[in-house]
Amino acid sequence: MATARTENLASVVVGLNKQNGQMRGQPKPASPQSGPLALGSQPGKAASAPPKEGSGPQDGGGIRFGDDWKKNLQLPPKDTRMRTSDVTATKGNEFEDYCLKRELLMGIFEMGWEKPSPIQEESIPIALSGRDILARAKNGTGKSGAYLIPLLERIDLKKDFIQAMVMVPTRELALQVSQISIQVSKHLGGVKVMATTGGTNLRDDIMRLDETVHVVIATPGRILDLMKKGVAKVDRVQMMVMDEADKLLSQDFVVLIEDIISFLPKKRQILLYSATFPVTVQKFMAKHLQKPYEINLMDELTLKGITQYYAYVTERQKVHCLNTLFSRLQINQSIIFCNSTQRVELLAKKITQLGYSCFYIHAKMMQEYRNRVFHDFRNGLCRNLVSTDLFTRGIDIQAVNVVINFDFPKNAETYLHRIGRSGRFGHLGLAINLITSEDRFNLKAIEDQLVTDIKPIPGSIDKSLYVAEFHSADPDAEAEEGEPEADHKAPEPLES
Repeated sequence: MATARTENLASVVVGLNKQNGQMRGQPKPASPQSGPLALGSQPGKAASAPPKEGSGPQDGGGIRFGDDWKKNLQLPPKDTRMRTSDVTATKGNEFEDYCLKRELLMGIFEMGWEKPSPIQEESIPIALSGRDILARAKNGTGKSGAYLIPLLERIDLKKDFIQAMVMVPTRELALQVSQISIQVSKHLGGVKVMATTGGTNLRDDIMRLDETVHVVIATPGRILDLMKKGVAKVDRVQMMVMDEADKLLSQDFVVLIEDIISFLPKKRQILLYSATFPVTVQKFMAKHLQKPYEINLMDELTLKGITQYYAYVTERQKVHCLNTLFSRLQINQSIIFCNSTQRVELLAKKITQLGYSCFYIHAKMMQEYRNRVFHDFRNGLCRNLVSTDLFTRGIDIQAVNVVINFDFPKNAETYLHRIGRSGRFGHLGLAINLITSEDRFNLKAIEDQLVTDIKPIPGSIDKSLYVAEFHSADPDAEAEEGEPEADHKAPEPLES
């Protein structure tokens, strides 16, 4: 089973390690993190000590009829940050309105999910009814909860076979979705969730499937391999979810998806979720979905909380510009995107030489190191991550408030998914694009396609645009501006 390994901070290698993607510069005085999350906090939660395993309302004999079960919940601190209408423009429903199991509600509330977002309001009752769904909603608005809540509600623990599958395009997204599933279902009393992806030991997956598994979270290639070997028996699966459906139905995956569906029973429910719906999705819907319920919450494509700027530079000025941004911005965590794996490693090395902590991740790394980088960055062990487009799909790290396109993307879809890594779940975010003369036509085309306005970067960026108001116990924390400027020689340009 593919799981993110928990590593001790002391085991992280100091200096450049070209294998594990984790780079660290010279030790720098830590600056207090103003804004919503400290760097050690869990995504979606304000900083706090996590509850001990096994603690919770079920300890000591469980809940009895008539108990005020909500009083016993281990709730995270309330998130007081402002949220945009992408997640607040709801009909006013409550999770309890959907007649969910009490134990599932306990897991939902302990995740810090207080009320359903618009996509959850639209999806949950329809999915519970068993109807196929074609849902279009922005990244970072609660799509995972929209399908996981009804999926987990419908699991029958008396049946020891696979009842539901979630297909995702990347290994990191599979790990994230499986982690959310396990956390939300922890009070249900035995829901068995398995993540299976390429790049991990096949024998481990075969042994795991020999035991009880109710829910499989998978990338297409690995689960199809297990199906063909007769190990993953999916002939009684009642629900299949396709997250990031546009990617799953692209040329990279569509043949695999068609093969996977051929193993499923004829009477099954299929849920498609995506921010964009190209022609391939429409063809798939016509072929495999039965009168799907269509949800479209996309009056505009980009998230309302993300402010977008561009800086016009030459290639040789990019590293210097990035150094200036690091010294002037108030960054909780940032993701910096490059267009190739070689440039990712080169840039990560440069950032480390400038004195800033930095991890990197790309598809050519060993899966073990990818898992470690993803896990450690998500848990706040490093402030900056350099990545290829591997990290653009569905990855939810709510401490990320700045995305920088060091290399400008070639198309609007990639741009949309990249900047969507900030501004998660209605919070504020900043996207900065480094534009060369060759990129100016792409910039105009992407603005037109997304009907959005990418403005020239001002001399000073207003903190209120990307640093959420948060009630801090430290009055000096709000005045802190990013990391202290590195005391190094002028940065050299990135070599191609």
